[in-house]
Amino acid sequence: MFDTPVHSSASLASSDIFSTCLHRIDPLQDKRWNEFLGRHPGSSVFHTAAWLEALQRTYRYQPIVYTTSSPDVDLQNGLVFCRVESWLTGRRLVSLPFSDHCEPLWEHVDPAVFSALLEEQLRTEKWRYIEIRPLHLLETTTTLQQTSHDYCFHQLDLSPDLDTLFHNFHKDSTQRKIRRAEREHLTYQDGHSQALFEIFYRLFVLTRHRHQIPPQPARWFRNLIDCFGESLKIRVAFKGHEPVASILTLRHKDTLVYKYGCSDSQFNNLGGTHLLFWKAIQEAKEQGLRTLDMGRSDRNNTGLITFKDRWGANRSALTYLRYTANRGPSSPKYSEVGSDWKLRCAKQVFAHTPTSLLPAIGNLLYKHMG
Repeated sequence: MFDTPVHSSASLASSDIFSTCLHRIDPLQDKRWNEFLGRHPGSSVFHTAAWLEALQRTYRYQPIVYTTSSPDVDLQNGLVFCRVESWLTGRRLVSLPFSDHCEPLWEHVDPAVFSALLEEQLRTEKWRYIEIRPLHLLETTTTLQQTSHDYCFHQLDLSPDLDTLFHNFHKDSTQRKIRRAEREHLTYQDGHSQALFEIFYRLFVLTRHRHQIPPQPARWFRNLIDCFGESLKIRVAFKGHEPVASILTLRHKDTLVYKYGCSDSQFNNLGGTHLLFWKAIQEAKEQGLRTLDMGRSDRNNTGLITFKDRWGANRSALTYLRYTANRGPSSPKYSEVGSDWKLRCAKQVFAHTPTSLLPAIGNLLYKHMG
């Protein structure tokens, strides 16, 4: 565990406005981190040691937390990152890789300290960029070049009773699909056994092939299962003995998080995915949970956005911020020049790649994509 000052007030800036000393800790070794998350109302599943450990085990990303709290007191704030060091895509500091959002738990800290931290890290570590993924709009004042990328984010309030929740679902799609699944006598299983994992991953690979994207490596999901234990569930819908759809959910405090979903497209008309969400909502209500986090969606993925809208979920903007030391002309978005055509070309290649080869490709690529 490292718990040493990053910089004194004198080294944070040339002026005397900084009176705070920043410390750097290892959230996987410092037990204060989990205690802090338990107290903080803004903590999410993506802040947890379980998520960070799965990232480290799978991709060798080193987690780091910056805080103004000295080693001998309880943590009062924290900004968590992972160091992503790739020969293919560059060195960068990300909060956090493969995470839908990661709110800076940074209340009551002078915004200038945050800006100085970014500037100092970019200067001394020579990161290609620093990226944060706040759940709420974050305003900073910095001399760094700041660019952004927008997503949609959906959350479903679980405080109404089940009848009201069901009534709020879209009648001609969501309600109808749930009833169709019941008429088709789809059955349901959940847990995190090896058998359920194998079903989930087979469907996941099929789904990623349809989307022309390699799947994340199987070891990522095995590490999630190992790190989260009972807080992770794989949910599978069956038609007879045939698995038709699966979703993976995580639980943190009073929130259920939908993270991954997949299906066999030949059975999509049976409503298997809708049944799984409804079962997850019913279980969450039984356990007294208050929110279903339905995750982020690309703004151009209108089908996924519509699907989430029709559950009665609240839609909001999710804005990722990227900081670089580049003083060149800035752009309001951080999609790099040429990235669109490169992505289209890659999808064309993956579309013609045998399904059996896609996991191996994902195993090679994802550690560079965080």
